[in-house]
Amino acid sequence: MEHTLLYMALATVFGLFMAWGIGANDVANAMGTSVGSRAITIRQALLIAAIFEFGGAVLAGSNVTDTIRNGIVMPHLFDQQPRLLIYGMLSALLASGIWLLVASRRGWPVSTTHSIVGAIVGFAVVSKGTDAVQWANVTYIVTSWVISPIVAGIISYLIFRSAQKLILEHDQPLLQARRYVPFYMFLAGFMITLVTLLSGLKYLHLTLSHLQSYAVATAIGILIALIGKFFISRIKVDAAANRDFHFATVERVFGILMVSTACCMAFAHGSNDVANAVGPVAAIVAVAQTGVVSHNIGISIWILVLGGVGIVVGLATYGRHVIATVGREITDLTPSRGFAAELAAASTIVVASSTGMPISTTHTLVGAILGVGFARGIAAINLQVVRTIILSWVVTVPVGALLSIVIFTVIRVLLPN
Repeated sequence: MEHTLLYMALATVFGLFMAWGIGANDVANAMGTSVGSRAITIRQALLIAAIFEFGGAVLAGSNVTDTIRNGIVMPHLFDQQPRLLIYGMLSALLASGIWLLVASRRGWPVSTTHSIVGAIVGFAVVSKGTDAVQWANVTYIVTSWVISPIVAGIISYLIFRSAQKLILEHDQPLLQARRYVPFYMFLAGFMITLVTLLSGLKYLHLTLSHLQSYAVATAIGILIALIGKFFISRIKVDAAANRDFHFATVERVFGILMVSTACCMAFAHGSNDVANAVGPVAAIVAVAQTGVVSHNIGISIWILVLGGVGIVVGLATYGRHVIATVGREITDLTPSRGFAAELAAASTIVVASSTGMPISTTHTLVGAILGVGFARGIAAINLQVVRTIILSWVVTVPVGALLSIVIFTVIRVLLPN
């Protein structure tokens, strides 16, 4: 195809911008619970993301263009006009990146998946009409806006209430924490490993059956519980800290757990959500090089590295805004509360992965944080912040679509036809 280098250069720049937006928004809200609960510092969050988000993106990133494979737009409609698909994917990347920039600047945790879906819907409608979009799949995605936060909220409420009953409301909370926290560690290791196995590892050509995935997750969960039990046994009572906050030493026990969950969630997130940026890039590169619209597009290692670099830079340069919202402004988080939210979010993602439901990590985690807040009473939740977040969720798809339509129209005029 003519102008191949131009299209590939634009895809690289726009894809890097989109990956930056994922780091600034999606990764930031995934790290928000750990930072907000003070289990790790922002510097430690950056280090964890640099290693595990990048590792997840490069080692276990999806090798299929998710946004096309999931059936949002019908690729065969562009068989005779492959250049239109290139312009559309460029528009979708730039539109999503712009919206993520605006949302991240304002501290709104929005869904990068919904942003790119809305943008793809926008260019598909303006280029091929409403029949080009598989509306049933889009509707299915919209239902996850409601279902995933509610499910995660209920699970986090139950997990935190169990921690209150078993540990925090007991006469000897530290003794109870040493007894029960390893079990919670097993659950966290099991669930988060299962998230990774069910959603990633395709690039490594490692395909496990559901039974094998559950067996590996169980083994890793037991290993994490044993390691955690060793470190917990070494924690000494801090009498001075306990005078200021009765549960200071107990929260240190949960803090150990939060470090491991932050690492695992970062790897799982990098392996799964990097496709939101690199999927369209892979589609553009494949069409530009071959001139043919393919339904099954492999992703080269350099594109995965591009996504991984963009994600880490986005978190480092702009992630603090969304981290502040998720970690501190919805409700006050401690390591025990942050752990309950993270475990609930991971559990919800596992259920969604096994049923095939398209789910937003952002919506799930925010719902889980709300569940922890409700466990402490409605007064513990900042309802004004929650209203703002929900409004940003509602407008993400239409804003992404409108931006994409405008950019697509401009690109068709400026770029060669």
